[in-house]
Amino acid sequence: MKVIRIGTRSSDLALWQATTVADQLEHLGHTTEIVKIDSIGDEVLNKPLYELGIVGVFTKNLDIALLNGNIDIAVHSLKDVPTLLPKGIVQAAILKRGNFNDVLVLKDNERFFEKKNATIATGSLRRKAQWLNRYPNHKVVDLRGNVPTRLNKLKENDWDGAVFASAGLQRLKLLPHKDKFIKLNWMVPAPGQGAVMIATLEKNTDLIEVCKEINDPETATCIGIEREFLRTLEGGCTAPIGALATMRDDTIKFKGVLHSPDGTAKLEYENTTTLNEADQFGQLAAQNILDRGGKKLMYQGMTLDKKHRVFSTKTLSDDQVKSLMDSIGIVMSDFITIRFNRLKPRIIKDPIEHVVITSKNAVESLLQHFTPDQLKFKNIYCVGRKTKRLINNRIGPVAHSEQTAEKLAIHLKEHAVDIEEVTFFCGNKRRDELVSILEKNDIKVHEIECYKTILTPNQVENTISSILFYSPTGIQSFLLENEPEDKVAFCIGETTASEARNHFKTVIVSKTATIDSVLDAVNSYYKKLK
Repeated sequence: MKVIRIGTRSSDLALWQATTVADQLEHLGHTTEIVKIDSIGDEVLNKPLYELGIVGVFTKNLDIALLNGNIDIAVHSLKDVPTLLPKGIVQAAILKRGNFNDVLVLKDNERFFEKKNATIATGSLRRKAQWLNRYPNHKVVDLRGNVPTRLNKLKENDWDGAVFASAGLQRLKLLPHKDKFIKLNWMVPAPGQGAVMIATLEKNTDLIEVCKEINDPETATCIGIEREFLRTLEGGCTAPIGALATMRDDTIKFKGVLHSPDGTAKLEYENTTTLNEADQFGQLAAQNILDRGGKKLMYQGMTLDKKHRVFSTKTLSDDQVKSLMDSIGIVMSDFITIRFNRLKPRIIKDPIEHVVITSKNAVESLLQHFTPDQLKFKNIYCVGRKTKRLINNRIGPVAHSEQTAEKLAIHLKEHAVDIEEVTFFCGNKRRDELVSILEKNDIKVHEIECYKTILTPNQVENTISSILFYSPTGIQSFLLENEPEDKVAFCIGETTASEARNHFKTVIVSKTATIDSVLDAVNSYYKKLK
């Protein structure tokens, strides 16, 4: 019988989780071995988690071990797991959830609440924001380390209390006497708090079936809603987000909350649904918060101390934000949202001779509905290097590509004289040049709208000096709520820049049509202003 190698961090709590998984698997007749692997979050203890700027600070090394074949499964505290797993890694199981609440462990007693000021310790931005929202006169200090280390630090320091996850204290049998802690039932926990998740490689289908034997469907459903809420808000360790879904019979109760980092403001959403209608419930809850100013709240106060403040009309990755100079603070909000249309199988029933694709969104929509083998395209023409790369890797070879839709239409007109008809997979806001040029040259265009671009603008503060645009549609969305005034427009390419010049006095075009190139242009511009 093959031994299942279980990867885990080496902290007491992580080992408790791994041992629990091992016990459950062995009870079902499987043989296991525990392999200890430390994480970046365990090694760097002198900074709050939200300042480390790493996605999956507690999971990255285990992910690497999985991909390298050093372990068969990885066991995580689910609240530490990024909502987007690395390519090739999947969630195999979630154990039955433990206590999801937070508790305040007291240094002495509760009398400090009678004082005007108090000091509370936590390394969680979520807990800090929620505590300050309720007790604005208190001071919150950083507290890092494993559970025993944090308890010792509470004893050694002149603090009034420290916030812990109840499940961790209970699992290690370290929960103090009942007069030494307070249940924080008002504090909304982190998405997935109290749950243990097992990850493995997508290709390990046999192992996935084994893990299903210890999966708890009710926990998986509730936490799926919480993580969908978190993923839609696009937060993590750097955003104070709380979410809790509970199920009784077939009724699911959900509460989600987003605070400003300093706790001065919050947005809440609370609702119930049925198990049959739970699909996209977390996404709808998050969208409700975003529609009420959630993005602005997430980044409030994070860039106020910067010399230059810029606004990105698209949410950037942590690495992209870090590429900006220290003097530049960036605020972000997605000014356009993409929603894929439902595509019927009949549209690809027969092989298609000539296909035109002008965006990655169209490719991703097609791949969401069909397998590459089902897409029987003989000749594919596209716009953009990234779109070309995606098509080549996922669908098939590209016959020809250009950097703009207009140039592609001209190429088809001049070089593909045998083309009488093309199938154009596009969005609802596609530009007119391609269709206009082709139809003027007697090439029939059969349009299939496979995604919708929805404008989701926000008001930009007056302290913002520059706007980063990635498409003409992003500019249209910006103008719905804002005036260009004297702001500088940084544009990802000439097509976007052409639209920007109709509204902005100063327009700077990136050297290449990539986000990184736009950020390089921002750095160069503000470097000259020093």
